[in-house]
Amino acid sequence: MKWKLIIFSLIATLLLTNLPLKVEASVSVSARNAILMEQESGRVLFEKKANEKRRIASITKIMTAILAIESGKLEEMVKVSDRAEGTEGSSLYLKKNEKIKLEDLVYGLMLRSGNDAAVAIAEHVGGSLEGFVFLMNQKADEIGMANSHFANPHGLDDSENHYSTAYDMAILTKYAM
Repeated sequence: MKWKLIIFSLIATLLLTNLPLKVEASVSVSARNAILMEQESGRVLFEKKANEKRRIASITKIMTAILAIESGKLEEMVKVSDRAEGTEGSSLYLKKNEKIKLEDLVYGLMLRSGNDAAVAIAEHVGGSLEGFVFLMNQKADEIGMANSHFANPHGLDDSENHYSTAYDMAILTKYAM
C-alpha cells in the first residue's frame, strides 16, 4: 500500500510540473480591429487593436435607433424632408412630404440600412440634423464611449470627425442589447 501511495505521488508530481501555466488559444481574425465582449459583465474576451480610432459606417445606425426609441416618439408621424429624400446610399426611397410613423422608420433604418430614414429620424427627434448629432455625441459620452465622435446619423463616410473604436462599438451594442 505504501508503494502505491509513493508511485501515485510521483506520477501526480510529474504531471503537474509538466503542465503549462497558461494555455493560449489560437484566434485568427481578418478584421484590422476587433473585440469580443461578454454581454452581461462587459469583460473583454478577445481584442485586436480595439482602441484604435477608425471611421465607422452603417454601425452608426445603432446609435440613431437607440435615440429614436428612447425619444418616446415612436407613435408620431414624421414628415419626410427634401434633405432626407435626397440622402445618397442605401435607401427606403422616401418621398418629400411623405408621412411615416417613426417606428416604421426605425425598422427601415435597421432592416434596410436606410440612410434616408436616418436623416428623417434625426430631423424629427433632434429638431435638425445638427441637433441630432449633438444628441448622439451626448449619448456616447453618457454610456462611456470615450473614443467616439459622430458627425451624422447614417455613417456615410463624409467626415474625418465621424469615428469610433471597436471597444466603443462593443459598448454601444452592449447598451443596445
